[in-house]
Amino acid sequence: MIVLEGHGVTLDDVMRVARGGVAVALGATARERILAARETVDRLAQSDEAIYGLTTALGANTGRAIPADELAAYQERAVRARAVGVGPRFATDAVRAMMFARLAGMAVGGSGVSPAVFDALLAMLNAGAHPVVPSKGSIGVADLAALSHMALPLLAEGEAEYHGEILPAAAALARASLAPVMLAAKDGLALISSNAASVGCAALALHDATAALDALNVAATLSFEGFRANLSPLDPRVQAARPAPGQREVAARLVALLEGSTLWSRGAARRVQDPVSFRCVTQVHGAAFAAARSAHEQIELELNSAADSPLVLPESGEMLSNGNFHVPALSLAFDALGIGLAQAAAISVERCLKLFSPAFSDLPLQLTRHGPMHSGFATVQKTLTALYNEIRHAANPASLDFLPVSEAVEDHAPMTPHAIAKSVVIADNLCYLAAIELLAAAQAVDLRGLDPGALGRGAKEAYDAVRKAVAALDEDRPIGPDIEAIERLVAAGAIGNRGIGAR
Repeated sequence: MIVLEGHGVTLDDVMRVARGGVAVALGATARERILAARETVDRLAQSDEAIYGLTTALGANTGRAIPADELAAYQERAVRARAVGVGPRFATDAVRAMMFARLAGMAVGGSGVSPAVFDALLAMLNAGAHPVVPSKGSIGVADLAALSHMALPLLAEGEAEYHGEILPAAAALARASLAPVMLAAKDGLALISSNAASVGCAALALHDATAALDALNVAATLSFEGFRANLSPLDPRVQAARPAPGQREVAARLVALLEGSTLWSRGAARRVQDPVSFRCVTQVHGAAFAAARSAHEQIELELNSAADSPLVLPESGEMLSNGNFHVPALSLAFDALGIGLAQAAAISVERCLKLFSPAFSDLPLQLTRHGPMHSGFATVQKTLTALYNEIRHAANPASLDFLPVSEAVEDHAPMTPHAIAKSVVIADNLCYLAAIELLAAAQAVDLRGLDPGALGRGAKEAYDAVRKAVAALDEDRPIGPDIEAIERLVAAGAIGNRGIGAR
């Protein structure tokens, strides 16, 4: 069980809840903070002080007073009115991630949420009653649309998924032995005015992107073997001479994967200096991993922050309007990550093309021993190009494209959800690129007549995994199913994310 205390929540915690189904509880200290913040909200709700989202209206109606007898009803209407999401629904793991991210944020204590509302959302998560949340509608100025759909089932409205079945929310709650909850002053805003949808999805996306990137590490080492590459760029002294972020870590990973390889022997390499796509793997992959590290830091910052507006400060008895719901740093981190992943994709494609080319590899054209009467891997170049085209398109920044809304009160937006969603597209395509490179590299190993026992430890594990799933290409056959078979291994983490070469 994960106990929320308002600090120390990690990306791994999100993964455990979202995909592992781990239960969540609220710690005693965090509950005390929630109670103290709620006391402040209840006191100020009875005052004549103008407070955004509590005693005055939201958005373009900012500053307009809410009658005292409408404070609770206004919160319910605020949730309903902002449930404007459209498009395909978020997958169950993404919904669990956003529910957990919102609970983690409220546990910090700045939201002023009613304990009963917090407990109701927590109970839904632990019971596996998952709101149906459309994936389009947020611009990253708090995920109002997504979180409103997340909140509707608490009112027995909207839809929810329970044990794989989509039901009216009231029916889903009943099956889960849960009851709807009544919102009080500020509760609606506490539920929806955060970026929990973006943060939860960002955690899942980053996990999958780094797994795909590590699969390219593995694929690159098998390509080194098939190409008979020069390993001098991996020398620790070379890496220490220019300690760029991420570079030495990638070099250490590649060295570990190549442990025991005959390529370390003097004279084993075919060239004094290889093409950049082989020579600069640590630089390119290192930069991508550094971007991933930055995104990781931003995600964990958000998981452990009170990003509510207004922010409840029980120590001073105040509620302060602010802009902490705005997360351009998270959006920028994922835009940078997308570009870094696209760079890694580009050199993977180039390594494949070099393996296909006799001029570079000293291997048969298109990796077929049968000559011009067979195509071998020739047409795979089109698949590589199509995959890279999608990656390159998705790598374009999302954070610069926004329009003012709410009578231009909200005149800037970081478009965080799109920046994150793009990385999912890129990661999915990276898995296919890694699969193709693994197939091509294994074919190169076979055509060169290498004894698999001469390969580095991790490279041999990768070779064995490929050959267990797919036979070497001899007579021409459909290669698409072969690519799909290896992609499934990559996507499952059997090859990336330390699945190969781990000790």
